Amino acid sequence: MRNLIVNADDLGWTSGVNRAIVEAHRNGIVTSTTVLANGLAFEDGMQVARATPGLGVGVHLNLTNGRPILPSNRVTTLVDARGEFSGTTPQLLFRMASGKLALAEVEQEWDAQIRRVRDAGIEPTHLDGHKHVHMLPKFFPIAVRLAKKHGIASVRIAHESSTLRAALASGQSHNSGAVLKQGAQARGLKLLAPDARELAEGAGIDVADYFCGIAQTGELTQQGLQKLLSVLPEGITELMCHPGYADEELAKSGTRLQASREAELRILTDTEIRISVASLGIRLINYAQITNLV
Repeated sequence: MRNLIVNADDLGWTSGVNRAIVEAHRNGIVTSTTVLANGLAFEDGMQVARATPGLGVGVHLNLTNGRPILPSNRVTTLVDARGEFSGTTPQLLFRMASGKLALAEVEQEWDAQIRRVRDAGIEPTHLDGHKHVHMLPKFFPIAVRLAKKHGIASVRIAHESSTLRAALASGQSHNSGAVLKQGAQARGLKLLAPDARELAEGAGIDVADYFCGIAQTGELTQQGLQKLLSVLPEGITELMCHPGYADEELAKSGTRLQASREAELRILTDTEIRISVASLGIRLINYAQITNLV
């Protein structure tokens, strides 16, 4: 059986992103989302999540955007002088390698992020990472440990399948340079955490068989999604996506993904896409349903 999880990242980023994710679930193929516990629209995101019980909700572990959940004086190696998360994922990797980042602070902050989601009345279906930060060396074991601690059954393994990446690249890309750069980043994640699947499974944490969407972040096309559906392998595949409304709130938020979020929303709710899913016999699931399938 071919099972597909369509996970919309960034619930809680803005109210427009929240609204689009729910729309893509109710009128499209999105089955799952992950929430930024420190997002500016977190409370709104939790409200819409509680009102949408069929939508699986995980935690989008974050170390790169916004303010931490914990007071900044408790996570001094994670924040800048303004008390905000500082650094890109590569910069975090360099700081960790040079001993300038405290792993204990990472674990405490992520624990606080998970607790905030649970305190809002949501039991997370899974964990993943904003900018895939959870896949960094020494960070992934923390994510697994916290999943076990909080009774969270699944973790995203952000190892993009090259076959599925090629399928998603079908059709006209908006920016081939971005796709190539992001494809290289996807390959780099495999090198950074080559044993992630084994670590998760060894701890009794469920994972999807396949994952894709990194190279096409902000560049998803309808032709590419149609091709992906046609070659979807047996087992469980996760497709990562980023629907949203490109409103004034989003423009002020600093994300590079602006108009692409509305383009993705149109694709994910397209009637032809929904018909293809049904005609190909693809079962749409979320992470809460993995346990009975693996």
